[in-house]
Amino acid sequence: MLDKIFSLPVVEQISPYISQRNIDNFPLVVVSHPKVRGAISIQGAHLITWQPSNEKPILWLSDKAIFSTGTAIRGGIPICWPWFGSSATPSHGFARILPWELKAHNEHENGVILTFTLQDNAYTHKLWPHEFTLIARFKLGETCEIEFESHGEYQATCALHSYFNVSDINQIQVSGLGSHFIDTLTDSEQYTKEDLIFRGRTDRIYTEPDDFSLLRDPVWKRTIEIHHYHHSDIVCWNPGAALSSSMKDMSKDGYKNMACIETARINNPLRPKNGNPGRLSVVIRCRKFSDNSQ
Repeated sequence: MLDKIFSLPVVEQISPYISQRNIDNFPLVVVSHPKVRGAISIQGAHLITWQPSNEKPILWLSDKAIFSTGTAIRGGIPICWPWFGSSATPSHGFARILPWELKAHNEHENGVILTFTLQDNAYTHKLWPHEFTLIARFKLGETCEIEFESHGEYQATCALHSYFNVSDINQIQVSGLGSHFIDTLTDSEQYTKEDLIFRGRTDRIYTEPDDFSLLRDPVWKRTIEIHHYHHSDIVCWNPGAALSSSMKDMSKDGYKNMACIETARINNPLRPKNGNPGRLSVVIRCRKFSDNSQ
């Protein structure tokens, strides 16, 4: 899938390293820079891939991802807003299925910066009766930085729903999640002092998380650092074998190579007011380790 994206014909060369390309008439902003390559869907301001030079893709994108107007893309980092989960329709909010506007772009020797905006309209008023302006900034280079701002006066839950590319879901472990979590599969609260090791289908909301998480992948000998800002929760999700097999936009074995570690505001929603925006940010970087330095 990724090779297909970067081989798409250029519709518009926005700048030397940034172009617009379409996949089945679905517009993408593609970054091809000496130090990084990436792609952001206009729909949802959705970062679908980020790959520093000489590194495997950091983000996971389903090989059966659907690129169609109004359909959420499976993988990358969708922006879930103004609600998280299935408490209302569409699931995880409408921000990830609406077209955003590319407002600004910049590039330098170390990467690119892209800014997208979304504002309320007649369609959003039918789903959610609030005026708003959303801003999403992406700084892509050897690190990936996403800054999300919501302007207006309301309360909203949200998440940067990051899908990470892993060698084998059974081999990885995640630290920095905190001890308390809500297991949404059993609707129970639990405590643990252990790092997360995925054992089948997993859906947890960690409510007392640290400021950064480490996803260790011993097979690929790398650690993905996930630095969370302005968050109240971290969500960890993997569909497991049975659910993965039933999903039309994921292959039956797709769950084996992805893990969601999501920077979120769920138990403490965003409350922008009086010109002060709600904020949520994440910084991601990858580092290699040797067998003796995990």
